[in-house]
Amino acid sequence: MILVPVKNLRNAKQRLAAVLEQAARTELAHAMLTDVLDAIARHAGDQVALTTTDPFAMELAGRYGFEIIRDEANVSETDAIQMATRVCKARGIESTLVIPGDIPLIEAEDIRVIYDASPNAGSVLVPSKGKRGTNAVLRRPAALFPLRFGNNSFMPHLAAAIATDKSCVVLSLPGIALDIDTPEDLRELAEAPGNKRSQVLARKFGLGAAAANTKDDSSLVAKS
Repeated sequence: MILVPVKNLRNAKQRLAAVLEQAARTELAHAMLTDVLDAIARHAGDQVALTTTDPFAMELAGRYGFEIIRDEANVSETDAIQMATRVCKARGIESTLVIPGDIPLIEAEDIRVIYDASPNAGSVLVPSKGKRGTNAVLRRPAALFPLRFGNNSFMPHLAAAIATDKSCVVLSLPGIALDIDTPEDLRELAEAPGNKRSQVLARKFGLGAAAANTKDDSSLVAKS
């Protein structure tokens, strides 16, 4: 099963507060999540569940026909995935692939590559740019080792995977490597080739060399 943890998006992306007001950050989070779910839907190769109670995320899941595993606590991605993993294990689900909702450049092909590379028993890790964070994790069996997400999660995840004595594959996938947390990430998104919803929005906000000339007044860029 593909699991997408989504915290409440009303307060999304606080680290972008230097360049975007909260309304714009939430709009961006909505666009990024839609880009991610578009790619997952195009892959169409596994069950999908969003772990969330966010109203927008739940509505979007319904549009795609994806399951919702309710995360009533809404504490962190780590807690949400722990809970969802227990659900998967109880159902006898063979594997879990965790994909965050803020890697908008992901494509269906990236997901196919992860599954094609996955061992019969073991894991696949896809690090973020700079190999600090972890932007996708496949585990087979579904609860092979616990996940702990954060800015420096890749090396702990790699150590945990190796400690299982099962095969661990590390993939570098540019479409998954960029997660949007900082103004620099957002500018990179705006300047990357393509016209995904989040890219068009980032350019409309006036970010990146290819930024649009016209800005939506309802999506305010913060003071310089």
